[in-house]
Amino acid sequence: MDNKLNYFKKMKGSTKSPPAVSLIEIFWSWIGAVAGIAPVVYINYNLLEGTDFVMVIGSFGASAVLIYGAIKSPLAQPRNLIGGHVLSAIIGVACFKLFHANLWLAGSLAVATAIAVMHATKTLHPPGGATALIAVIGSQKIHDLGYLYAIIPAATGALIMLAVALLINNIPQNRRYPQFWF
Repeated sequence: MDNKLNYFKKMKGSTKSPPAVSLIEIFWSWIGAVAGIAPVVYINYNLLEGTDFVMVIGSFGASAVLIYGAIKSPLAQPRNLIGGHVLSAIIGVACFKLFHANLWLAGSLAVATAIAVMHATKTLHPPGGATALIAVIGSQKIHDLGYLYAIIPAATGALIMLAVALLINNIPQNRRYPQFWF
């Protein structure tokens, strides 16, 4: 009985909510997200329109939260951003190619394997799980890219967002990005 009680007690949490973020921190997070997502979306809708390429994937929105809004997080560092997206994209494409007849299996294996590989390579980046899943459940345009999906949009989009993060996050004196590279 005590084990069951302890199990449910863990769900209460063990710490208090973190303090509120300052308005200046909110401002710079907002500026970074606008400046980082804008070129990726611009390229997608203005330069790649009419091609078989895509630049925008939903997981970039989650990456923006990390690299512009939680810049001290280990999950937001360049190694994690780039490695997490690229490795997860490769895994997602492989799972789709191997198990496309069973999308439920391909999707679950893509996400689970991406998590395991990101852990093993010290590149854990939560949006990488979405990048792997998008490779499985994405549009025909995504599927037609095959392993090129790991380069465009995954690597290229992440690199654009990283360049912006390096520029914007270091403008204010009290912000520093990255915390580490490798």
